[in-house]
Amino acid sequence: MPVLNGGDRAQVAMAAQMLAGGAVVAFPTETVYGLGARADDDAAVQRIFSAKGRPADHPLIVHVVGPKQAAHFAHRIGKQATALMGRFWPGPLTLIVPRARGVATAAAGGQDSIGLRSPSHPVARALLEEAARLGVPGVAGPSANRFGRVSPTCVAHVLQEFGPGLPVLDGGTCLVGIESTIVDCTRDPPALLRPGQITAPQIEAVLGGRLQPSGPGAPRAPGTLESHYAPSAAVRLLDAAEIPGALAALAAPARGKVAVYSHSAPGVGGLAGHRPMPSDPAAVAHELFAVLREFDDAGAGQIWVERPPAGPAWDGIHDRLRRAAAA
Repeated sequence: MPVLNGGDRAQVAMAAQMLAGGAVVAFPTETVYGLGARADDDAAVQRIFSAKGRPADHPLIVHVVGPKQAAHFAHRIGKQATALMGRFWPGPLTLIVPRARGVATAAAGGQDSIGLRSPSHPVARALLEEAARLGVPGVAGPSANRFGRVSPTCVAHVLQEFGPGLPVLDGGTCLVGIESTIVDCTRDPPALLRPGQITAPQIEAVLGGRLQPSGPGAPRAPGTLESHYAPSAAVRLLDAAEIPGALAALAAPARGKVAVYSHSAPGVGGLAGHRPMPSDPAAVAHELFAVLREFDDAGAGQIWVERPPAGPAWDGIHDRLRRAAAA
């Protein structure tokens, strides 16, 4: 199956027809590429679980055009979720709400809640709108990679994961680069389940109060396993001051299997790779998964990453690195 051009309306329509027929199609969003199937067809959704090797009780995010389509999947969309939709949709925010009975059971991993998102990527929106015209109310779409591995931010990454047999709608490189923020609106006050580009303070400003921490009773949500987003190489997080000495202590052959992603210079040569880490968190998020994949492709056995600064804008990056290192 050739890669489909997301800038060609006829090819977007072709991808929508595939989805309507129950096929799995990879598509771009502003966060990462998704592996999509119509969310109201449990058999189609099961094909996503099979392709990814993902446990069937690990829920998927359903992508919709907007609040009207979200209502198809929700038993109730409360005041808080409505306010967050109004402020941040379309965009990289997933809202977990009570699920309508008998709808998207497989996509929800059997839970009585459902995660909903309205992406802002123009190709994703064109695909969802065309699919809606064909009777598809929403598209379940986890990241288009094998379960637990590094998320894809361009078509080449998707093809690395699944080969040329998977239809892929090309929308270029993803702008955000890490997955959406997830907020659980089944509780009052809502809880932050996964940080992302939209920060806790931004969400709290809309809600007019504090988010509660995720804890017992929170629904299962994508990307919240302790080990996730992991490259083949082992990821190690270090403070900036630790990196030069730790590298200097290695014998030259061992240094040749280490790649470094850091604000500061590594202080030694002979590495498998080095990329300077930008000072802007948005720039780091945009390139993070691509850098991890690049180091894997270079044959690194270990990836040493300088711990980023603290602060809400960095929380999503800290989250992805911590889970990558847990592997």
